[in-house]
Amino acid sequence: MTRRITFWFEFASTYSYLSVMRIGGLATARGVSVTWKPFLLGPIFAAQGWDTSPFNIYPAKGRYMWRDMERICAARGLPFSRPAVFPQNGLKAARLALAAAEQDRIAPFTKAVFQAQFGAGMDIADETVLQSCLSKAGLDQSLMQRTRAPDIKSALRAQTDEAIAADIFGAPSFTSGAELFWGDDRLEQALEHAARGTF
Repeated sequence: MTRRITFWFEFASTYSYLSVMRIGGLATARGVSVTWKPFLLGPIFAAQGWDTSPFNIYPAKGRYMWRDMERICAARGLPFSRPAVFPQNGLKAARLALAAAEQDRIAPFTKAVFQAQFGAGMDIADETVLQSCLSKAGLDQSLMQRTRAPDIKSALRAQTDEAIAADIFGAPSFTSGAELFWGDDRLEQALEHAARGTF
């Protein structure tokens, strides 16, 4: 029986950073394979009438989130730096992640992008930042050209549509069989569900 979860993440998502940095080790320890799927929350938020992150729409919620991130990152020994702009435009990063997946390098590339954004407070819409992330992931910087490729653009749209069809409303999210788990604090539960193979 294949033990697998699908990991849905959005590059603008703070809590996705937390899961990106630990899912690999936790999944390996449980014998679970991970399918990494970047998607865009923008269309999902727009369908609810939001034009930005709910953390911006509800200031108290936003203040709590930033302090929560500081606490969790400190406890896990992760660097944390709040970027000047939030949410950031992760469109190019998401397209690049799909291109990196073609070379089986989506995990290291995704980690590099999140480390740049929430570890160092850098702008991931900046192509020079993304080129550096490609290098850190062992990928050639010429892969930047794939962000403009029609097949990559349509693949990201299709993946976002797939997330919508799966009733995903936030990131990070994890699917195991027909079960949906939302939030970094549900990662262990999702992995245990997949490890048991209970569907």
